[in-house]
Amino acid sequence: MKIALVSPRGPLYRHKGGIWKKSLRYAPLTLTTLASLVPKELQADVSLYDEGIRDIPFDLDADLIGISAITGTASRSYKLADYFRNKGITVVLGGVHPTLMPEEAATHADSVVVGYAEQTWPQLLNDFKNKILKKRYVAKNVDLSNLPFPRRDMLPKKSYLTMNTMEATRGCIHKCEFCVINTAWGNKLLQKPIEDVVKEIQYMKVKKLIFLDLNLIADVEYAKKLFRALIPLKIKWFGLTTVQIAWDDDLLNLAAQSGCGGLLLGLESLSRDTLRQTFKSFNSFKDYSYVIQQLHKKGIAIMGCFVFGLDGDDQSVFQRTVDFCIEHNVDLPRYSICTPFPNTPLFNRLKKENRILTEDWSLYDGQHVVFKPKQMSVEELYNGTQSAWKETYCYGSIFKRLSRARLHLKHIIPANIGYRFYAHNLSKFYTCDAINL
Repeated sequence: MKIALVSPRGPLYRHKGGIWKKSLRYAPLTLTTLASLVPKELQADVSLYDEGIRDIPFDLDADLIGISAITGTASRSYKLADYFRNKGITVVLGGVHPTLMPEEAATHADSVVVGYAEQTWPQLLNDFKNKILKKRYVAKNVDLSNLPFPRRDMLPKKSYLTMNTMEATRGCIHKCEFCVINTAWGNKLLQKPIEDVVKEIQYMKVKKLIFLDLNLIADVEYAKKLFRALIPLKIKWFGLTTVQIAWDDDLLNLAAQSGCGGLLLGLESLSRDTLRQTFKSFNSFKDYSYVIQQLHKKGIAIMGCFVFGLDGDDQSVFQRTVDFCIEHNVDLPRYSICTPFPNTPLFNRLKKENRILTEDWSLYDGQHVVFKPKQMSVEELYNGTQSAWKETYCYGSIFKRLSRARLHLKHIIPANIGYRFYAHNLSKFYTCDAINL
């Protein structure tokens, strides 16, 4: 059996034309995880195609092609699926978007995987071999213990900044209106046994890695146990948490002792009212300046992520946010335009209010305006976001932020230079015409 696993391209990562080059691209886990789950008894010939680093050959020799799609790459995924199905190849669609929109995905695939694939993917492959492939496979009772390690060896190391990506948990306990997590997977938190996490790190034989968990501290006691277990490994790690880490001294100290070098924080908005309206009230009572100060004291750099276009935002939001990032030395600010992903509470509300402008999924990438903002025009939201990027990543702003924070400059300076290129080339890369089949 010949199996091809595909991660379709988008404007960020696109072979020979994406906005991010190797300097800021880390290896995805999805393809390597799926490859590790292929039953050995099938003796399958498995190939991986990350379109961010290589083109997919259109004379691809495969019996089955598995395509993992997010909403922003759904249109590309469907084009690929239709093309290869017309050539007589069986196509399976999975990932976030098919989980959100299984009926839509089913019109482009022989089978759709809904939810996580740890149990359903091996079952699907056996069913395919036995010619009893079902139209849909739905994840139930997913267990993250005793899983095989992702097949990182199957992707070219030289094409990525790092191959060392992993996860300890999945899911999130919060219910933010704009987030896909609860809609796609529910608010159940899944955890790997800590001993499994440690074994995987030891197997990788690395000293630096990135945790891709959506919220590494969702279960505080688990996080503390994990951080204690990481201390003897003497690694440097980066990951994602909420701002709540700054308000638990024991948790923050353990994170620092375990080798935390940087965290991505979903700050989203400086407005407490806006945070409450989007059901992210756990942020609304936190002083962001205190959070940044506490993390910087522990040597932890911050990627602060903000969303523009929420209902509480008017045109003043852009300058206020830029000024805050510069004044408080956010190491790596990141901005996105509010995106109502399909079937999320935000999408359904805006749909009911007749504010969804398009369901062209290729525009659902965080840098296009796909809905009617409440307190500004579409043009004002788009232009304001572009201006915020450019002002934040002008050389003067970069110097002010980094010269005062002075954390991990060997990594943070190149990252800022990379984001400067990104900031000044958004309109060039975020176009549908640039992503033709």
